[in-house]
Amino acid sequence: MQLRDVKIVLSRVTESGNAGAVCRVMKNMELDELRLAAPEPLILEKIYKRAVNSIDIWENARTYDTLAEAVSDCSVVIGTTRRRGQYRKSVSMTPRELAQFLSERQGQAAVVFGNERTGLEEKELEVCNFASHIPVSENQPSLNLSHAVLIYAYEIFLTMKKQQPVKGSWTAMNQADISALVGAITDVFAGIGFYKKPNREEQTRFLRDIISRAGMSDSEGKYFKDILIKAACKKK
Repeated sequence: MQLRDVKIVLSRVTESGNAGAVCRVMKNMELDELRLAAPEPLILEKIYKRAVNSIDIWENARTYDTLAEAVSDCSVVIGTTRRRGQYRKSVSMTPRELAQFLSERQGQAAVVFGNERTGLEEKELEVCNFASHIPVSENQPSLNLSHAVLIYAYEIFLTMKKQQPVKGSWTAMNQADISALVGAITDVFAGIGFYKKPNREEQTRFLRDIISRAGMSDSEGKYFKDILIKAACKKK
């Protein structure tokens, strides 16, 4: 993966100054694609004031109605959060670990930042494949949005700047293709009576996250599905 493959996604951003500052730090670190998921109304004057020499990042930013739409073409989606819990992902990386992880993958990645007041909510984190956190002092665990983006952008820039393009046509499945594959897999499971209890939704999330972290290509995903279909036919 290269710098151009990393997308910064702001979910429900509310502060215009923060949005402008994010544009500036992205430009500092050669990240050029900003995506906005369900943003609050923002004031352009404040954005332009903070986006010093980086207005092009804002002008080229894409806006989406939902977070799921904003990341649907990405192979892996990382939610940034300092909070842990039963429904808040079991896997979390530091920015440095994340940068190294992404540099060794193919496809496109979305690094998602939540609302300034509440961060990523549980439903938003469900859209992500795993979490990432910035180690900070418990005396002040909350970071400004643009500061958090800068830390991630800096680590990604240092790790990927010298990366050379990888030859070959292999690319990881995006989120839309992964969802289709997981749907086909769980359909096979349902067809052989696997779901004795109502846990298909839980397994759908589990399979989607595992497949995304594995970085399967389209052909690998189709082959995996064919194996399960053949196995199901033999069981019948």
